[in-house]
This record gives sequence, C-alpha cells and structure tokens, in this order.
Amino acid sequence: MDLLETVKMASSTLRSNKLRSTLTMLGIIIGNASVIAMVGIGQGAQRLAEEQFESLGPNTIFIVPGSREERETTFDLPKTLVWEDAKAIAAQVPSIEGVAAQINLSQVVTYRDRNASKIIVGTTPEFLSVRSFDVAQGRFISDLDLQRNNRIAVIGSDIANRFFPTDNAIGKRLRIKNTSFEIVGIMEQKGSFLGNNQDEFVFIPLTTMSSQLRGRTSPYGLEVSFISISAQDAKSVNAAKFQITNLLRLRHNITGADDFNIQTQKDILDIVGTVTGGLTVMLAAIAGISLFVGGIGVMNIMLVSVTERTQEIGLRKAIGARENDILTQFLIEAIILSALGGAFGTALGVSGVYAVGAFSPLKAAVSPAAVVLAIGVSGGIGLFFGVFPARRAAKLDPIVALRTA
Repeated sequence: MDLLETVKMASSTLRSNKLRSTLTMLGIIIGNASVIAMVGIGQGAQRLAEEQFESLGPNTIFIVPGSREERETTFDLPKTLVWEDAKAIAAQVPSIEGVAAQINLSQVVTYRDRNASKIIVGTTPEFLSVRSFDVAQGRFISDLDLQRNNRIAVIGSDIANRFFPTDNAIGKRLRIKNTSFEIVGIMEQKGSFLGNNQDEFVFIPLTTMSSQLRGRTSPYGLEVSFISISAQDAKSVNAAKFQITNLLRLRHNITGADDFNIQTQKDILDIVGTVTGGLTVMLAAIAGISLFVGGIGVMNIMLVSVTERTQEIGLRKAIGARENDILTQFLIEAIILSALGGAFGTALGVSGVYAVGAFSPLKAAVSPAAVVLAIGVSGGIGLFFGVFPARRAAKLDPIVALRTA
C-alpha cells in the first residue's frame, strides 16, 4: 500500500474518534509542555545569574575568610581576614587598581515611626570604583569619616523612597541599633544581586561599623566579611590572584591549607553554570516522567484500538493486506498522535516560558534546537510505544479475527 494512502487512512481513523484521540494526546501535550517550560526556566535562571555576575566586571576578585572546604562544611570560619590585609594588598600588589574591605550586618533601621530590617554595609571610599556603584545625591564615605569614626550613612534609593517619600533624605537621621546616623548621600539604583536588593543597603564607614555596631571580633585586627578587588585589566586577574595568595599566606604565617579563599568572576560563573545546569537537567528529568507516562497512554489506547478493530484488520488481511501494511498504519497513527501532542505541548511550553519571563526577573529563552528535539522525542515516543500494539495487530490471523468479530 502507498505510504501516502496509509497516512490518509490513519488520519481518517483518528478523526473518527476525536475525543479519544484528544485525550490520548493530552498526556503528550502535558509532558512536552512541562519539559519545554522546565528547560526554558532553568536556562533563564542561568542567564540571569550570569548577567548579574558579569555586571561585577571581568576584573573583579573576591577574598572571603575560610578555605572552600571550610565554607562548605562549617559555619565557624576563621576570623583572620582583616582590614590590614586589604591595606597590604593595596600597597604591595602591583597588578590591581582598587581594594575595598567590607562588613555586612543585618539590622533594623528606624526613622520616626518607620522601620525595616536592612543590610548594613560597612566599607571604605574605594567601594564605589571597585564595585561600580554611583552616588545620585550628596556624597559617599570619605577617608576622614573612617579616621573619625563618623556616624554618617549613605542609603539606597529604595530606602530613600520608602522612608522619605516627600522629603529630601539628605541631612535626616536614621537609627541603627540605637545609634543615630546622619544621611549624607543617596545611591543610584543598582538592582538586585543574588536575591538581595542592593537599593535597600545602608552604607556606613567601616571603622564605625566595627566600633559602634559589631564590636571587635578578631584578635588579629578589624575583621571583615570579604574584600573586593579590581584588577588592572582582564589579563591581570590571574597574576593578581597569584600575588594576593602569596602575600596573604606570608601575612597569616600559613604553611598548610589557606585560611582564605580567592574567587574571580570566572570562578563564580563556572560554579553558577554547574549548579544551574544541574538544576535544569533535574527539572527536565522530572518533567520527562510525565512525557513517559503520556507514551504509556498512547500504547494503552492503541491496544484498545487493536481490540476494537479486530474485524477491520481481519477483512483487510483477507483481501490481501500484508502484515507490513497493518504494522505501518498503526505505527503512523501512534506517531501522528505523539507528534501532534508534541507540537501543541511545545507551543504551550514556549508560551509558559515567555509568560514567566514577562512577570519575573528570569530571562525567557527557548532555543530552536530544544523545540525541534522536543517534537522529535514526542514522535519517537509514539514510535516506541506504538510498536507493540502495531505488531500485535499485524500478527492477527485473518480467519481468527473474522471469527472473533
């Protein structure tokens, strides 16, 4: 029998049972939509994370206390990373442009009857250039503020809008941990980074943070949460990392494992790519289970169809249809159901991904290769799960089939 004629006959058979065909495709539609949506959302999350880290600049280096193993296994990190380390790096490492030490602390910020828990950042004047922040109004922290332990604050734009919706925030006073701080500046909008809204940060002098809010925590000096460094250019990053490692090992008298961890933007991007890539694969695997279940549904309905059409099969074989003709027709029916379900499911999944992208920070992204692969997999599932029912129909003895009917 001609292949085109077989396709027409298979399509006619499916159209004659529209409700059953639609319900059979439903499993494939849901499975395909789930796979496309999960992969798209996973890729969107990966792109968002990569863009956020790329916004730090390719020359950025971070130093945090504790080795990588210690940071993964314990919360009791060594308190050996201090402000004096940052000063030594700035003075003795030739391949860098700027160094900014930083202490992060979560505290309740109060202005009159308004209060909210915010991240307080104790830092130095170099923070602006190293981390690419800008001041919208007023000024930032100065060296004089550090020397005098001045109680001044520079607030994020969201705090200014929330606490001072109609007033000028410059000159007003905030209370942090029962200590009054004068607002001297407002930052430009920066956006979120790793789930933290940077426009809700409050910046104060590093020395004031240590003396007024956190207190002395390390016997080695003014302990910092981490140190941010900008290298001269992208080519200088590896040299700077090597020089900083040697300098800190000498300063900390280290003979064994390091008590600090240095990470470049590339190191962080590699880690993020590994995590988000694994998450995407996991989500796709979970969604793929529903696609597998949809394939079982196709096989189940095709088996029912073989039982119902025993007389038809017997008549066709009695007038000369070959086993291959019967096998081909049932396989084509299964493939049509799966491919159509895959196409509808893909459209639904793509729409879902773009809907998520429209109402969330995730970057909507569905690659054409993923769409082609999804539809191909759907057709393959129809072929795989349609083989058994098709072979069963093709092997029916025409005499037995007619007698049974």
